[in-house]
Amino acid sequence: MFSELEKEALYKVIYKRRDVRTFLTNKIPDEVILNILNAAHHGPSVGFMRPWNFILVSSDEIKERLAWATEKERRALAIHYEGERQNQFLNLKIEGIKQAPLTICVTCDPTRGGSHVLGRNSIPETDIMSTACAIQNMWLAACVEGLAMGWVSFYKKNDVRDILKIPLHIDPIALISIGYTDNYPEKPILETANWEERKDLKDLIFKESWGTSSL
Repeated sequence: MFSELEKEALYKVIYKRRDVRTFLTNKIPDEVILNILNAAHHGPSVGFMRPWNFILVSSDEIKERLAWATEKERRALAIHYEGERQNQFLNLKIEGIKQAPLTICVTCDPTRGGSHVLGRNSIPETDIMSTACAIQNMWLAACVEGLAMGWVSFYKKNDVRDILKIPLHIDPIALISIGYTDNYPEKPILETANWEERKDLKDLIFKESWGTSSL
């Protein structure tokens, strides 16, 4: 069992965690990086497949190339918006790859575990779901270590494969910027920018079947 203080600490970090885009250049101690990766490696995975790998990038040259890939995709995505919405999108700071001292590419190996993995044969996407659980553990661990983390999701996967020399069958799920920050937001960036609002939980809960209110 857990004490009230331990439970309070868990919920505190869940609610405090933010997607951060502004970083200091201060180096992260190696033992802290290992703590974060070990938390990820202890994430739940379907069939205990643990399909993840972690590519640690601190080279300015490689980070510059990754930033190019994300900015190229951001510009391409901007055409889906018009007028003020497009300006709002382009003004959003969506990546801090060049600023953060460390970028981690989290990958997913769909062949991990062989041709039969308990659970994956029924739902193939469970390898990606498992990798996402590892990333969430990284986020919570980074938060308690006093670090900021940003998940960059704007890029073409083949660009990242080429830059990081990732085999074609490996899926680059996320580029993660990690570093210290002096600007840890109280609210999610997109909520502060009035891009989107958090939906009321009671409107998302059904009872027994879809669309039947439970409250």
